[in-house]
Amino acid sequence: MILVLIFPASDAMAQTAAQSSQPAPEPIFTLERALSLGGAVSPSREAGAAGVQAATAGRAVAALRPNPEIVVETENVTGSGDYRGFRSAETTAGVALPIELGGKRSARMAVADAQIDSARISATVAIADLTLTITQAYIEAAASERRLIVAREQAVLAAEGARAARVRVTAGAASPIEQQRAEVLRINAETAVERAARTAEVARGNLARLIGQPVTGLLDTTWFERIGGYGPTQPVTAEGTLALAAAAADARTAKAQVQLARSQRVPDVTVSASARRLEATNDVAAVFGVSVPIPLFNNGRAAVAQATAQATQAEALRRLALIEAERGIASAQAELANAATTARTAGGPALTAAAEAARIARIGYAAGKFSQLDLLEAERTLRETRAAAIDALAAYRDAEARLARLTAPSTLSADQTLSNARSALPGDIR
Repeated sequence: MILVLIFPASDAMAQTAAQSSQPAPEPIFTLERALSLGGAVSPSREAGAAGVQAATAGRAVAALRPNPEIVVETENVTGSGDYRGFRSAETTAGVALPIELGGKRSARMAVADAQIDSARISATVAIADLTLTITQAYIEAAASERRLIVAREQAVLAAEGARAARVRVTAGAASPIEQQRAEVLRINAETAVERAARTAEVARGNLARLIGQPVTGLLDTTWFERIGGYGPTQPVTAEGTLALAAAAADARTAKAQVQLARSQRVPDVTVSASARRLEATNDVAAVFGVSVPIPLFNNGRAAVAQATAQATQAEALRRLALIEAERGIASAQAELANAATTARTAGGPALTAAAEAARIARIGYAAGKFSQLDLLEAERTLRETRAAAIDALAAYRDAEARLARLTAPSTLSADQTLSNARSALPGDIR
């Protein structure tokens, strides 16, 4: 269904005549163009990609094994008697290699993989949030410009009303108070135009800040005024949405942390192989060693208990996120359906009736058949109905954008973000 706000034909013809005498207008500045420009320059996209890149580099770090150590020792030196100076020195030089046991390396890599998933989803969430922000800014700018058009038309009508009142007062058909009342309405209408123009300028400026360049040309009012055929409420499911994917990624990370904490309970072994030189005989002998820490004070149980509790918390938060996401989607669907109904009503029969009533009241007042109060009441009703129609359209588009954000999938764009981040890594880290 296409909903078109009804404006006086005289204004449409005036705009057509003005456009015919001006250069070719700039292309319509669509929402798709705003989203494309905003996605290209927004720091949120850059931050999300950098987060995935950092997590991917962390995965490379987690896969590294412990570094070997060079061990050099000198014994039996600077003592007394035969051990005075370095005459009986025994120098040992060798290499010590820590050996990780208990699956610590694989556990670290599992944690890093889960963190990559979390970073990937966070990057996708940032893109979805940016899309919602730009869409809402575009809606506000479009609604502000429609309000400016209405304000200008109301100012024209108020000026015509003031002129008609002056004619009637001059002819002695009305009291001077009607002229004063009409002048007050004209002044208020002109003031409303200034306010609406300022608001529209600010809304355009806010949109321009998000997309990184000035907003030129007309906004897509056809899109703004169109109401889709929204049918019955669809079954509510949060599976595959960003909200649930983010909570599930946190739960996977917490579960991997439990495995890492358990692996840390197994002591590592350090083996060494050295060569010892005896100063007294100038002989060389091999020295082999093995060292194993004794888990006397820190046996890792507290760390496992902490990680287990955090995993339980993350899983509970995942289930809570599922409930909240489904509640949010159900509410957003209802809000969208209600907003569509309100927009159709306010911009359809109600607006048509109000516009016709105001037209008849203006003709009747100029002919002396209706009182000024009848005219003012009809104009007030038309003004309020137009404002309600624009507000209803803005509410409908906003509800549509919020529902799209709540049901945004977590697959395609996230995988692309991960792929781009990995390809941006230096070759020695990838």
